[in-house]
Amino acid sequence: MSWLISTIITGITSFVATNIDDMVVMMLFFARLDQSFRPKHIIIGKYLGFSLLIAASLPGFFGAALVPKTWIGLLGFVPILIGITYLANSDDKEKPIPATTNQINSSRVNIPLVATITSLLDAKTYEVAAVTFANGGDNIGIYVPIFANSDLPTLVILLSVFFVALGVWCYLAYLLSQHPRLAPLLTRYGKRLVPFVLIGLGLSILIESGAYQLLPPFNS
Repeated sequence: MSWLISTIITGITSFVATNIDDMVVMMLFFARLDQSFRPKHIIIGKYLGFSLLIAASLPGFFGAALVPKTWIGLLGFVPILIGITYLANSDDKEKPIPATTNQINSSRVNIPLVATITSLLDAKTYEVAAVTFANGGDNIGIYVPIFANSDLPTLVILLSVFFVALGVWCYLAYLLSQHPRLAPLLTRYGKRLVPFVLIGLGLSILIESGAYQLLPPFNS
């Protein structure tokens, strides 16, 4: 049982260490909730993006890394591009949803499978997933050696801890975004702040991973 407790502790500490910075981004996502951007988009997107991080880290379990961390750092351009898109569209007003569309969506909610597929295909779900994966260079850098030193039972426990912890992480981010003091600030300034947070996040990924050295101005 000592190995089980040790594995659970390792899973929790490694998850928290690699996802503290992601908490702020999740809070900003939850602060943007409206009729078109809902909690299911964030939660499904987080699990989708995190699953991709796990998939990219699993080669460590087989004794090899799939992609060098420096090249992974180039994913920092993803949140930068999303942030620039937000700035470019900041003056656009949201269009009202036609009644026919609302009726179609409401009928789909009664079919769980169709509703889930619709959520997975929603662009906002992929947006959250893309930001999650782009911010995962440190996750891969830590998970690869952990998986490389794990046997199959240990790997199963680690993955179970990670996916449970991700659900808790989403819930905590939602609670913090609804805090009586934090919520008004996030509601008022969240949408304006999101593009700059995403651009800053992308730049930090490029710098911390050393990926900027692969760019022409720096590798000459």
